[in-house]
Amino acid sequence: MIFLQLFLVFSKIGIVGFGGGYAMLSLIQGEVVTKHHWLSSAEFTDIIAVSQMTPGPLGINMATYVGYTSVLNAGYPPSMAMLGSLITTLSILWLPFILMLAVSRILVRHKDSPILKGIFAVLRPTIVGLIAAAALVLMNAETFGAPETERVQFGLSLVLFAAAFIAVYRFRVSPILILGLAGVFGMLFYSIIPA
Repeated sequence: MIFLQLFLVFSKIGIVGFGGGYAMLSLIQGEVVTKHHWLSSAEFTDIIAVSQMTPGPLGINMATYVGYTSVLNAGYPPSMAMLGSLITTLSILWLPFILMLAVSRILVRHKDSPILKGIFAVLRPTIVGLIAAAALVLMNAETFGAPETERVQFGLSLVLFAAAFIAVYRFRVSPILILGLAGVFGMLFYSIIPA
């Protein structure tokens, strides 16, 4: 039954998803696209885009959208897909919530401990590695287009990627503004040139 599978998968992702939503992307993609085939790679990429544009933490938004879409793709009606959203959202939250309640007292009490500082010194670069893995997961034909068959989309995607990176990294432009401008540009561009 897909509901039990979603509960187990997102509980596991929640407990091992250190580093927040971006670090969870490769975990979620591995489970829902590669392992269980609940979503196509294109659907997963679209869900990431929608999750980034909606308010709230990326990992929780992803869980919500993945739960809905997975259940809908399994042939259930929209009312059951909403139950899938609720299950995945709560599943990704419940174990980390309990863990943080248990650990927060220890962290506050021993924040100056050399052992705790050592643990965090190792976790920081690991989290960056997880986020880099998530970026590589998104560098696919669904996101950029295939250079052999979709040259215009591929070239435009590279230009947009570079422009967004430079705007945010170098000039500190708001990511929300970048997403809004990209949406308007995409609407205008693809209304002139069909996708």
